[in-house]
Amino acid sequence: MADAGAARLADPAVEARLARLDEVLAGLEPSPGPALEAVRLLTEVYGEALARVLDHADAGLRERLAGDELLGHLLVLHDIHPESPQDRAARAVERLRPAVRELGGDLEWAGTDGTVARVRLSTGGGCGSGCGGGSSDVAEAVRAAVLAVAPELTSVETVQESAARTAAPAFVPLATVKRRPAPQEAR
Repeated sequence: MADAGAARLADPAVEARLARLDEVLAGLEPSPGPALEAVRLLTEVYGEALARVLDHADAGLRERLAGDELLGHLLVLHDIHPESPQDRAARAVERLRPAVRELGGDLEWAGTDGTVARVRLSTGGGCGSGCGGGSSDVAEAVRAAVLAVAPELTSVETVQESAARTAAPAFVPLATVKRRPAPQEAR
């Protein structure tokens, strides 16, 4: 039996192989045939194998498998991820939250409306222009992170708010504003 830790690829090596796979698959697309069919069938078989692993896993193992970045993406690809797209998207927003807070802003998961994710982005004093290019850069980073873990969602809507709260106006009774002082008689 092989050592479980032997011959594991580091994340950069996995990313390099995935990039190369994209190139190879792009070259196969113009001429569909037996090679593309073989890739499709192999992908389906691997998806079924992953589903069976999940069927046999206890809750703790399922959580660890889903939490691994590479395995999580494969589970999403095969539509067998044990977590809902909303839960995965909410976790992605929470992972970005500390970085946005360092820039003077904040993020808050606001749920979904159908297949549209909603995120509140508040920009603090310096975040509007000091967030590494502005709040649009932060919104784009949020969009990319959410759709990477939950591609079932079609888009991400960020509602931008100002974190600087303005003081509520003081209450002035209407009667005070409308009442005019009586003219004083000359003495």
